[in-house]
Amino acid sequence: MSSRVRLRRAYDPPGDDDGARILVDRVWPRGRSKDELALDAWVKDVAPSTALRKWFGHDPARWDGFRERYRAELADAPAAGALDGLVTRARSGRITLVYGAKDEAHNQAVVLRDLIDERLG
Repeated sequence: MSSRVRLRRAYDPPGDDDGARILVDRVWPRGRSKDELALDAWVKDVAPSTALRKWFGHDPARWDGFRERYRAELADAPAAGALDGLVTRARSGRITLVYGAKDEAHNQAVVLRDLIDERLG
């Protein structure tokens, strides 16, 4: 696991060592205020498309397909540029990718962390 990229659910309190907190969901987490999330940025462009999100439906049986399709989406503009921006931020210091999904093992932030780690080497 990367020491530069952390993951945290939007419903968990911010950590003192989170670094830059970046929301990576397309929609705002239900029931959370701006102050509660303590975000440094909201990068909607790296979130999965609505169609992909609905297809996945957080079904672990579709995880491998989701990861493959999501990586393909991240290779195209505007997602590719937004991903490059996250990599740049991670090179400068710790970032925490904030997401709303209940499943901590099967969500877009996991895929993003893996991609950023690959790029950081």
